[in-house]
Amino acid sequence: MVSGTLFVTLLVAGLASLFMAWAIGAGSSGSTPFAPAVGANAISIMRAGFFVGILGFLGAVLQGANVTSAVGEELIIGTQLSATAAIVALMIAAILVATGIFTGYPIATAFTVTGAVVGVGLAMGGDPAWGKYQEIAALWILTPFVGGGFAYGIARLLRAENIPSRLTVPLLGGIIGLILANVQFVFFAPGEQQGSLSQAAVRMLGGGMVTFAGVSLGLAALVAVVLWRQTVSNPASAQRRFLLALGGLVAFSAGGSQVGLALGPLIPLLGDFQVPIVFVLVFGGLGLLIGSWTGAPRMIKAISQDYSALGPNRSIAALIPSFAIAQTAVFFGIPVSFNEIIVSAILGSGYAASGEDGGEISGGKMAYTVLAWVGSLVGSFVLSFSFFTVIDALL
Repeated sequence: MVSGTLFVTLLVAGLASLFMAWAIGAGSSGSTPFAPAVGANAISIMRAGFFVGILGFLGAVLQGANVTSAVGEELIIGTQLSATAAIVALMIAAILVATGIFTGYPIATAFTVTGAVVGVGLAMGGDPAWGKYQEIAALWILTPFVGGGFAYGIARLLRAENIPSRLTVPLLGGIIGLILANVQFVFFAPGEQQGSLSQAAVRMLGGGMVTFAGVSLGLAALVAVVLWRQTVSNPASAQRRFLLALGGLVAFSAGGSQVGLALGPLIPLLGDFQVPIVFVLVFGGLGLLIGSWTGAPRMIKAISQDYSALGPNRSIAALIPSFAIAQTAVFFGIPVSFNEIIVSAILGSGYAASGEDGGEISGGKMAYTVLAWVGSLVGSFVLSFSFFTVIDALL
């Protein structure tokens, strides 16, 4: 039997988690995926907010388990978060993220939640998980260079006058198809395990001539051929459809990554309730959905217009590495900031046209953003550690 006190405590923690999910949906996962498409005038701000909410919900349910487990169980060694610790971490992180939403500066959600969870965990007497911190730090440090660098290279490729778009767009589409063939989903494996489309096809067809590489290359070729035919027929329409498809894939990936930041602190509290992880993910996904529909338009405008005026080519260049980095983070269960991913990619693609009309980068805006990222990590850690220490002493 579960005591009434424990149930009420979990209810409060659940409301804090829902608030965090709303803040994430209104901020990073709700605003960043379609921001380049909005900046390129491929979709309106309100329609982007609507679709990103739906796709983020699906990503949360189908891909959210890895990051959720990592945030809830792998950031601190030797202890599990108590209900009080989870509430403190979630509330402080959510307030900081919400502050960024209403001020127009994208706070790095992963930095904020990670700092808050580590802060309360250490205040409880837990030990640092140095191995996990090294993985997280490596991804966070490499993201601006990898994402921005690839975005720059792709933007230059798309702008090359000696290489026609009927070749570059299908080639990039084939790369996306190759990644899609190996993306992990819960419904491609038994139970609560995850599997890729390639693995499911090999398992269904019994192996033999069908291999992982064959399925992956086959899907890549299919996407490339479809895009080639569309590009030959109507280049502008094909480019717009490709851009919107990329925005949808990034929105889906955002849901799979960001939902874990809201749900992770709840995982240690659910042992007595034996709640299947899929129901927890649905709960978090609904929070993201509501946040995307009610709060995302403000941040979509900020990211799509304030950092760099983007055309279709630079938007495509920004979204391709963003999708790849996001899926890498989901696969390894590493909390990652979508604001960092998208803003870095937008900068990289923007620099490809630096000095030309519409290609300027707001240096002042970026300086304040970087300060907000660093401040969110340090501030959430200090506040969470301090508040929990005070509350624990009073109780």
